[in-house]
Amino acid sequence: MNFPGKIAIMGGGSWATAIAKILLVNNDNIIWYMRRPEQIEDFKAHGRNPSYLSDIKFDVSRIHFTYKINEAVEEADTLIFATPSPFLKSHLRKLKLPLSDKFIISAIKGIVPDENMIMSDFFHEIYGVPENNIAVLSGPCHAEEVALERLSYLTFACKDRDKYKALVQTFSSHFVQINTTDDVNGIEFSSVMKNIVAICAGICHGLKYGDNFQAVLVSNAIQEINRFCNAVYPMPRNINESAYLGDLMVTCYSKFSRNRLFGTMIGKGYSVKTAKMEMEMIAEGYYGTKCIREINDKYHVNLPIVDAVYNILYNRISPTIEIRELTEKLR
Repeated sequence: MNFPGKIAIMGGGSWATAIAKILLVNNDNIIWYMRRPEQIEDFKAHGRNPSYLSDIKFDVSRIHFTYKINEAVEEADTLIFATPSPFLKSHLRKLKLPLSDKFIISAIKGIVPDENMIMSDFFHEIYGVPENNIAVLSGPCHAEEVALERLSYLTFACKDRDKYKALVQTFSSHFVQINTTDDVNGIEFSSVMKNIVAICAGICHGLKYGDNFQAVLVSNAIQEINRFCNAVYPMPRNINESAYLGDLMVTCYSKFSRNRLFGTMIGKGYSVKTAKMEMEMIAEGYYGTKCIREINDKYHVNLPIVDAVYNILYNRISPTIEIRELTEKLR
């Protein structure tokens, strides 16, 4: 088999749809697992994902759809997981086949709740996937802009350099450029934390804080992310690269950012419960906030932004009061 072999996308959301568009540029066909049979039937009938990024037209003859996770796993050599992190375990409960002989790509910018594990650790420790057979896909890349073929930069993190070189060939196109790194853990933790910061940016926007303050918030946030990554997984890294700082910036500023939208609703006075109900998609940062806070009980890193968001979302502290206190801690 020539790596990456047969590729399966695991998930039917907007990011999974964008990844499918990217893959079909350089691949004759793909396998695509979606949990809802009716979504697949609608997709086949109209050549579009009926639920997400429905403007993208696909040649469905090049896609083998399945709602059976074991069928997708059996047929594929490489599995790209693009489901929201809170739902990952429920999908995998149906799995009867091993994953240890597969190459796993996590396109999930989240963390496994309860276990408080980043995706690479989860697949390695729980499913026995070798570390060299795990990659993480990250970078400042909203699915909506990928769908419009606006130039985007993705980063693959993998400990096996030969494999991530092959992934560059698989994913590169006229609208996608690929960077690479071996900082798997740092990329993942940064991806989780930038969602938390984006919620904070949204809260501040909802409270009428302006662009001047947002710039200070983001510049403090990248330092906070760097402190945490260095504590949890110390290694040489340039935190100003696009996979870290770029991803943080786009998630805090973009109109496509669901975490920023979620935070804006909270800042405008919505309850957490109401904001979650009104969101059509998952705000990963809500779950990531609790996970990072609990992980930090071990490391005791100074994380004022994470703490502020945690207090608002989980301790029900007034956003007005909590953000005012946060302003005194930023420089």
